Amino acid sequence: MSNENVKFPSCGKWPLSVCSWSLRTDVQGVADAMEQIGIGQVNLALKPAFLDNGDAYLAAVRQQQWTISATTIGFFQEDYSSLESIRATGGIVPDAEWERNREMVLRSLAITEDLGLRFLTMHAGFIEEDDQAKARRIRDRLAELADAAGERGCMLLMETGQETAASLRDLLEDLNHPALGVNFDPANMILYGKGNPVEAVHLLSRWIRHVHVKDAVATQTPGMWGTEVPWGQGQVGSTDFLMALENIGYQGALAIERETGNDRLGDIRMAATALKAWRQ
Repeated sequence: MSNENVKFPSCGKWPLSVCSWSLRTDVQGVADAMEQIGIGQVNLALKPAFLDNGDAYLAAVRQQQWTISATTIGFFQEDYSSLESIRATGGIVPDAEWERNREMVLRSLAITEDLGLRFLTMHAGFIEEDDQAKARRIRDRLAELADAAGERGCMLLMETGQETAASLRDLLEDLNHPALGVNFDPANMILYGKGNPVEAVHLLSRWIRHVHVKDAVATQTPGMWGTEVPWGQGQVGSTDFLMALENIGYQGALAIERETGNDRLGDIRMAATALKAWRQ
């Protein structure tokens, strides 16, 4: 399943990856897109493994000559139609969904280990909580899942954006768990209105193990989403962002993600071209 003997273009020292869900296709379609773009790694969605044809999905994945930069799990109750809806339904926060989501994460960790991988990423949900009892439940759930990750030699990576970098840093320092880290998505911080992503890189540098390449423009209407745009056309500041990763000594992959737009393959190809050209 690895293509380590094949040399693929990179962004400086960072290998390029693509988020499989961005392509909205099956496993073979992802493989074809990767060949077209010239990317050898994939950030693999695991949510399809929990559908009726989940075993066939994983069997098809195992047949590919891929290097997988990370696996990613999303949850069935999540509603991204508005900021209010995702606050209520996101991640492992909803009490009514906790047992099902817990089992999904545990099985995802087993799949991640079976694939010979280290990183499973997810949105934990909105961790900024004034209710101290609720805040403690979220932390206890994260600690339990991180324990399970550590037992399998994996790390559970929380994706940035639904909280400020300072809040995420405080939680990570509070838990102080070796199997808990960060999947850094700069655009999410703009989409959710949670701060400057370049500054956040430095605040979270100790925990960043995987990075999404995505761009966005902030909303002018409080309480609304920002707008995702192709890489380099938003407010992340592509050069400053890459320089920040360089400054902290980041060693992992850059996984290109595109979740809106009518030409996702074209936008991903454009991002890959720009990233490959950096520092050349």
